[in-house]
Amino acid sequence: MITETLDLKITRTAHSRLAETDFNQLQFGHTFTDHMLVADYADGEWKNFQILPYGELSLLPSISALHYGQAFFEGLKAYKQQDGSVSVFRPDKNAARFNKSAQRLSMPEMPEDLFIQSVAALVDVERDWIPTADNHSLYIRPVMFATDPYLGVVASKTYKFVVLTCPVGPYFTKPLRVKFETQYTRAAEGGFGYAKAAGNYAGAMLPTRKAIEEGFDQMIWTDAKEHLYAEEMGAANVMFMIDGKLITPSTRDTILDGVTRDTVLALAHDMGIPVEERRVAISELVEGAKSGKLTDAFGAGTAATIAPIGTINYQGEDYKLSDPATREFSNKLFQTLNDIRYGRVSDTHGWNYKV
Repeated sequence: MITETLDLKITRTAHSRLAETDFNQLQFGHTFTDHMLVADYADGEWKNFQILPYGELSLLPSISALHYGQAFFEGLKAYKQQDGSVSVFRPDKNAARFNKSAQRLSMPEMPEDLFIQSVAALVDVERDWIPTADNHSLYIRPVMFATDPYLGVVASKTYKFVVLTCPVGPYFTKPLRVKFETQYTRAAEGGFGYAKAAGNYAGAMLPTRKAIEEGFDQMIWTDAKEHLYAEEMGAANVMFMIDGKLITPSTRDTILDGVTRDTVLALAHDMGIPVEERRVAISELVEGAKSGKLTDAFGAGTAATIAPIGTINYQGEDYKLSDPATREFSNKLFQTLNDIRYGRVSDTHGWNYKV
């Protein structure tokens, strides 16, 4: 995209909440920093970029996002480096996926450099909010939604872009018990499962709640047509180590092209681990769990990071996997990823965007 320079106005809060925030008791997504970034799209261009004190937005009840679902988001993280500097992890990948979602939902794209500059500008203002503890970070949530006050089923002509930041700790704190979901469907061929559309997550809430009531931590969604193939978890892409190969469902229009997923595949190549991106049958995974060929399984996502799966359930039967503490690949992967993000080793891939 054309290189543009962010024209930004900054209004700082008069009353910071930083001193009263307990960084030892962070619930994911509950604690927000002092400021937010907002911008508007109208007359064919992005304008009015501002960093403001975090607070309410004034919106009409007729805006089309509330009625027709034109809304999507991204998720990325900033880290305090070993040397005290600050970096955002792979924002270029999120910028590209942001525009992929925008295209599918008939919403305006944002020049990738404006997206990155917006994120970096807010992180710079909030750098004191970035936790220093291991496995902690500043979670960044850019969101775009339609704002036309019109009840017609057409794409809006105006939109609002907002970036929020939250200091966070680990998303999951224990190995996951997951089930293959074979009744409900997250996404179908020809749909927009590959976009981070708000509607995808709304449709997942009922089956997720039911799974939790049944004693599961997460679900592995399966294909809409036959429910025979693994697709992704509710909060992450899913990966399996079978016979020494890292295997993950190939991306398609039902599967999110995760940034952490891409990072894991690159690191696996660095480690000399064979990688297969393909359709993954549930029957293959169940057989692997029974025979011991399935030696590792985990979710990979920005919020979840590397989340080990301890037990998988299919058609009411549990299959317990190896103790996550003994797993060579995912533990090495998790450590390597952290070392890069916190600046403890050389960033040979150029993934850390310094703020």
